[in-house]
Amino acid sequence: MEPILHGAGRLLGTRLSDPADLGGSSRSTVLRCRTTAGGTVIVKAYGRDPVALRCFASEAAALSLGLAGPELLGVDPKAPLLVMEDLGEAPTLADVLLGDDPKAAREGLTAWARTLGRLAAEAAGRRADFARLTARFGRGTPSWSDDPWTGRNASALPPLLEQAGIAVPPGLTEELARIGTAGGDRYPAFTPGDTCPDNTLLTTGGLRLIDFEAATYQSVFLTAAYCRMPFSTCWCVFRLPSEPAEEAERAYRTEVVHACPELAEDAVWEAGMSRAIAVWTVDATVRLLGRAGEDRPMHPTRRPVPTVRGLLRHRWETASALTGFPAFTRTMELLLRGPARTWQSAPLPRYPAFRG
Repeated sequence: MEPILHGAGRLLGTRLSDPADLGGSSRSTVLRCRTTAGGTVIVKAYGRDPVALRCFASEAAALSLGLAGPELLGVDPKAPLLVMEDLGEAPTLADVLLGDDPKAAREGLTAWARTLGRLAAEAAGRRADFARLTARFGRGTPSWSDDPWTGRNASALPPLLEQAGIAVPPGLTEELARIGTAGGDRYPAFTPGDTCPDNTLLTTGGLRLIDFEAATYQSVFLTAAYCRMPFSTCWCVFRLPSEPAEEAERAYRTEVVHACPELAEDAVWEAGMSRAIAVWTVDATVRLLGRAGEDRPMHPTRRPVPTVRGLLRHRWETASALTGFPAFTRTMELLLRGPARTWQSAPLPRYPAFRG
């Protein structure tokens, strides 16, 4: 840790000490460090593999915009590392959803959606700035916007279905191409990327977003879908009652309409949401179906938490109700009648905060 402390201290012009490991990931090390003045800062140091460097460039660029997240105090692209404001200890949205206070959970959920919508609207005119900053910090590393992940997933799904003993319905490939990026080219919006409940701090000063490693501009619907599925790429997934889910989606939509008035049209909104739910369901299936042989929890330590099989069943059930994509919904039905029935996994219950 000494090189990290030295490099971060040099950026701030002070000596850092007493590093406390906050967990990080395989891509980064996150430390809370004490300054000589007695305060604390967060230091985040990244690995040097391509994915870690992409995460560094995205987070440094996103925080440099100054629209959301902790205040950026210093960046060293050579290390690479960055130093941020310490937002302190605070419960996350995951904590309240998995808790026993429905009021706190509902208010936190709505605030999370409103904050993401407002961020997308405020960043509508900053795409060129973000691209410039990402290129500056990335130093040749491809950005997330250059990653054709939706097309890659669409290509991976048919052989995965065949491996599971499911005949690929006619027309599926064509429908997946039509679903595409869920309208990303027409309705792009800024997102921190990993907009999951555990990256949302409910501080005394209000809701704050953290973790911008996957920040990018993508379809506005890919973020909006987190309200309806819910939480498209997260481990913290249970069922939401209709009222708080609709309230969260409405809060997000109300904000983004300021930047794109066309999204106020229900037909436009619903078509985009259907495509986004399909995109994320394909993503979950490609990522998780191969791991469903053992019904492991979606998080190594947090409880309660869904299992891989339970989460997949929930995604397939949600997507099977979509309209306009008959081959895709037929695929979901086959998955429910095949692997999901074999697993005999129970339907996901509601979030603990809403079970009363």
